[in-house]
Amino acid sequence: MDNFTLHERIIGAHDWATYLFVLCFAIIAVNRTVFEVRFAEFTKLAWSDKYMKIYKDSSNLQSWFTISFFIVQVVSYAFLLQFILVYFYGESAQGGFLKFIQLLTLISSFVLAKYLIEKIIATAFDIEEFNEQFNLHKVNYRAYIGMLLLPVNVVLFYNLAPKAFVLYIILGLIVAGSILSYLISLRIYQKLILSKLFYFILYLCALEIAPYFFLYYWFTNR
Repeated sequence: MDNFTLHERIIGAHDWATYLFVLCFAIIAVNRTVFEVRFAEFTKLAWSDKYMKIYKDSSNLQSWFTISFFIVQVVSYAFLLQFILVYFYGESAQGGFLKFIQLLTLISSFVLAKYLIEKIIATAFDIEEFNEQFNLHKVNYRAYIGMLLLPVNVVLFYNLAPKAFVLYIILGLIVAGSILSYLISLRIYQKLILSKLFYFILYLCALEIAPYFFLYYWFTNR
């Protein structure tokens, strides 16, 4: 007679992530329905700047479309950062709800604090117009990357810990996309940048390079 060993089946370890993924996909679905034309142009950002030309007004930073995609963006980046911690520190990716909340809070606080500091410095340097346009440009491209990253996070989360080369490819694509968005910004606003070149260099070093350097230093020496 065969002997059977019963093992407890643990259910619910991934529930928190499932709810977040469903919420993010629901936000995308709602935006696609409510803002059909805008969403269609937004999805073409990788090869067309028509969306940036149509929705270039700085008031779009406070629109529901932008704010909702900011939520998707920070969730996507928090998951990616969690996968990076898994690789470098051997932490558990599945079931780490508390760790995810910490990362989500860190990313959200970093982005919002950086935005407020940029507003203050832009006012001091008298480059408010450029700052608003530049911020809108960055927000749109980062939201686009966050949307593309979401299904990748789903695949990575519900499988084994991601391999190093997968993370490097993802990070490489994100860095390449970010650099490309900066180059596009420089091309679009080159006249405005040249008229305030000194202030732009200070702005670039203080707010576009230094914060990420210190964040990287903090994580690597943690």
